[in-house]
Amino acid sequence: MPNTIENINPVTGAFIHDSAIVAENVKLGGDVKIWHFSHVMKGARIGSGTSLGQNSFVASGVTIGDNCKIQNNVSLYQGVTLGDNVFLGPSCVFTNVINPRSSVTRRDSYTKTHIGDGVTVGANATIVCGNTLGNFSFVGAGAVVTSSVKPYALVVGNPAKQIGWMSPHGIRLKFDEAKMAVCSESGRKFRLNDVNGVSPCTEK
Repeated sequence: MPNTIENINPVTGAFIHDSAIVAENVKLGGDVKIWHFSHVMKGARIGSGTSLGQNSFVASGVTIGDNCKIQNNVSLYQGVTLGDNVFLGPSCVFTNVINPRSSVTRRDSYTKTHIGDGVTVGANATIVCGNTLGNFSFVGAGAVVTSSVKPYALVVGNPAKQIGWMSPHGIRLKFDEAKMAVCSESGRKFRLNDVNGVSPCTEK
């Protein structure tokens, strides 16, 4: 039987390519797109407007928020959770076991990884399990994240180190002597503090 939305999940507007494999009890939001050769296992949840690129894999129990853009060759293993508006670059990698051994079964000890709202993970980056990427953080291409990342932080390298701050529009923030910055694309203002890092200002 071809993969149609009628035999997968009755959600108007979802698109599933004929070559994709999607379990019958996957929960799909509206306007989801699942492209060539992707595999979504039972119990996964995919939010509205999310796109899974070619050759993606989503394990049982994984939750993906709304409007996420997951590029080609990305595997999301059990224990990974994505917030809303997450961008995952091509071939980025997630793990779920800290100390894997082929001869030792650790299926009952998967370590959780949380990706916050608005996060960008660059192409070929690796996110070691057990860490949290804060809202609107930005992981550069090829980085290896071995510890949690603060909201709005820009990290690069192996192991990943913070080198700056990013706005929700993906613009690097430049703070003045008063510890204020303006996103050149959105015009929104941000404040830098020693306790919480970056926080958006309510005033215009």
